[in-house]
Amino acid sequence: MVAADSTPLDTLFALPTTAALTPVLRDMLERAARGGDGAATMPDEPLPLLADTLRALALLNADAEVVVAAILYAAPAWAGRVEAELSQRHPAIAALLDGQRAAHQVWALHAERGGRGNQEGLRRLLLAIVRDLRVVPILLARQLAHLRAAAKAPDGQRRALAQLTRDIHAPLANRLGIWQLKWELEDLAFRYLDPETYRRIAGLLDDKRTGRERYIEQVKRHLGGALAAQGVRAEVAGRPKHLYSIYRKMQRKDVPFGELYDLRAVRVLVDDVPACYAALGVVHALWAPVPSEFDDYIARPKRNDYRSLHTAVIGPEGKTLEVQIRTREMHEQAELGVAAHWRYKEGGSGDAALERKIEWMRRLLESHQDGGDEAALAGALDTELVEDRIYTLTPMGEVIDLPRGATPLDFAYHVHTMVGHRCRGAKVNGRIVPLDHRLHSGDRVEILTGKTAEPRRDWLVAANGYLASGRSRDKVRAWFHKLDRERNLQAGRELLDRELKRLGLQHADPAPALRKFNAATLDDLHVLVALGDVGPHQVTRALLEQAAPPEPAAVAAPRAPRKPPQPSSAFSVVGVDNLLVQTARCCRPLPGEAIAGYLTRSRGVSVHRADCAVLQRMAARQPQRMLPVEWGHTRGAHDADVTVEGVDRKHLLKDLTNLIAQEDAHVLAISSEAVRGLGRMRLRMQLRVQDYGQLSRLLGKIEGIAGVERAWRA
Repeated sequence: MVAADSTPLDTLFALPTTAALTPVLRDMLERAARGGDGAATMPDEPLPLLADTLRALALLNADAEVVVAAILYAAPAWAGRVEAELSQRHPAIAALLDGQRAAHQVWALHAERGGRGNQEGLRRLLLAIVRDLRVVPILLARQLAHLRAAAKAPDGQRRALAQLTRDIHAPLANRLGIWQLKWELEDLAFRYLDPETYRRIAGLLDDKRTGRERYIEQVKRHLGGALAAQGVRAEVAGRPKHLYSIYRKMQRKDVPFGELYDLRAVRVLVDDVPACYAALGVVHALWAPVPSEFDDYIARPKRNDYRSLHTAVIGPEGKTLEVQIRTREMHEQAELGVAAHWRYKEGGSGDAALERKIEWMRRLLESHQDGGDEAALAGALDTELVEDRIYTLTPMGEVIDLPRGATPLDFAYHVHTMVGHRCRGAKVNGRIVPLDHRLHSGDRVEILTGKTAEPRRDWLVAANGYLASGRSRDKVRAWFHKLDRERNLQAGRELLDRELKRLGLQHADPAPALRKFNAATLDDLHVLVALGDVGPHQVTRALLEQAAPPEPAAVAAPRAPRKPPQPSSAFSVVGVDNLLVQTARCCRPLPGEAIAGYLTRSRGVSVHRADCAVLQRMAARQPQRMLPVEWGHTRGAHDADVTVEGVDRKHLLKDLTNLIAQEDAHVLAISSEAVRGLGRMRLRMQLRVQDYGQLSRLLGKIEGIAGVERAWRA
C-alpha cells in the first residue's frame, strides 16, 4: 500500500516490476523525475495508465531496461534530463526509446487512412523500423492499458483505439506468441467494435472467464496425475478460449455456438509418437469421447505438415473439452515452422523473410522469459536474419514492400507498369532525388510522371543502379521487345558506340565479344545491348580482356596534362627484367585496360593503351621496340581526362561534382568553354579513379544527370 502523500516515483517503485530495478537505474530514474527545484514531477501519461502498462510487462517478465524505457517514454521531460547519460551509459534503453517513437509513424499512418488499406503492410513496416525486438512487448502492454481505460472515453476515440488494436497490435501478439496479452487485446477490441455480438456470445457461455480458468486448472491436475500413474511422461498446458476467438471460429467454420467443442482445451506434450497414442488411451479412459470428434493428424498430417492428435471428450462437470496431444518436436513445428498457428489464423503470407523474422523474435522472447541465452540469440538474429525487404509509402500512406536496395524507379514499376514507363523523376520525403537513390523503410515516395511512356535503355544497365528488382527489369525489357528490330538495332548501336568511345575502343575487333555472348553478327550484339540482355560495359570488358594492339595508323597525338611516372611495380614486362616502366602521358592507361609497351631511348618502357594513336605511329616506324606488357600490382588511384557536353544550366557543375564525390572519385582539375549553339557548354576534367571499370560506371551516371548530353574519355 502506498501512502496518500507519496510521490509518483513512490507509486511506481512500489510495483513488483520496478521493485527489482538495479540501484543504478533506480538512481537515474529518481534524478530524471526531479525538476529544477528538486521536487518530483509527474509523467505526461496518467499514472494509473503507466502503472497498468508496467503490470502488463510484469506478466511478460520484462527486464529492467524495458521497464525504464517504458517509464521514460511516458515522461518525455524525464527522458530529456538524462538523455546524455542514456546515450553514453545505457545505449540499449536509448534504442528502446527510439523504437517507441518510431512506432508513432505507423499509428499516424493508420489514423490517416482511417483503418482502411493494407494493414499487413503496416504490421511489416512496424517490424522493419523496430530494431530492438523488446520494443514490441512495450507497445502491446501500453495499448492494453489504454484499452482497459477506454471504457469511459468518447465512442469515436474508443472505436479508433480498438480498430488500431485489431489491425496492428493483436495480430503481432498472435504471431509472437504473447498469449498473456493477446486474448485481452482481442476481446476488448471486439467489445468496443461490436458490442451486441460480444454480449450475445458472452451470454451463451455458462460461466465467466475466471471460472473457466479454474476449470482448466482442475483438468490439468486431474489429467497430469492420470498420465503419471500410467507411466506417461507428459507436460499438460491449457487455457480457456476467449470470446473473440469463439466468434472467429463460428465465422470461419460457419457453425452455431453449440457445435464448438474446444471452448475449453488442454494440450499434452510427450516425448515420442508412441507416447502420443498412449496418452490418447489415458484421456479416453478418463472421459467419454465425443463421437466423430477425433482427428489423427499424425498418421495423416495436414498439407502444411501440421501433426497432432485432436479429440473432444465430456470432461468434468459434463462440459465438453478438447485435448490436443503431440510431441515436443511437433509442437515446435506448429508454433515456429511452416505449420505455425498464426498463419492458420491469418491466412499466411508466404513471405519467407517475414516468417523467419517472426520465428527468431518468438525464440528471443521465449529465451528471455525462460532465462536462456538472450544475448546469443540476439546476436544470431543480427548476423543471420538480414532483412531483405523494405517497406515504403505512397503519398496516400499505402505501404509498398520492395527488395532491399530498391530505387524510386522500382517503386514506380511496383505501383503500375505505366507509372514506371512514364517516370521522369521522384521525391522521397518531399525532396527530389535521382532515380538511382536507395530507398529505406518508412520513406514516402512520390513519382513524377510525363505524359508519354518513354522508358530509357540505360535503366537496364545493372552498373547504373537504376533497378534492383528483376520484376522491374522484365517490364522494361518487355517494352523494348515490342519495338521493331530496326529500332532496337539502332538504339543498341548508339549505346555500344558511346561506351566504346568513352574507353577509346571504337576501332577494336568485335570478334571476342561476339564469341562470348553467342552473337552471330554485330547486329545481333547490338540488339542484345538494346534489350538489356548484355550491358555495354560487358562488351567493352570482353574486348579489353582479349584485345591485341590494332594495326598502326598515323594519327596526331592528343595533348594531355603532365603526370608523374607510374611506379614500375604496377607493370610486368614479359621476358625482360630491371627496366624502368612508366605510363604514357598521351593516353593514361587505367588498370584492367589492354596495354602495350614501347622501349624508349632514355626513359625505359613507356606503357600505352593498346589502341593509343601515338603508340600506333611509333610502332609503324620502329616495330622492334614494341614489348608485351601486363598489369601487375596496381594500388592507388590513376588519372583520366574526361569531357562533358550539355546544356549550360544552373547548378550543373554542383550536380556533377556531387556525383563524382558519391562515386568515390576525385576532381583534380576542371575547365569550361562555350560551344556552338545557344546555352551549351563543354567541361574538361581531370579525374582520379581506381580503374577503367569505375571510370565506365561514372561516365554512365554522368550522362544520367539532367542537362548532360554526352560524356566521354578524352
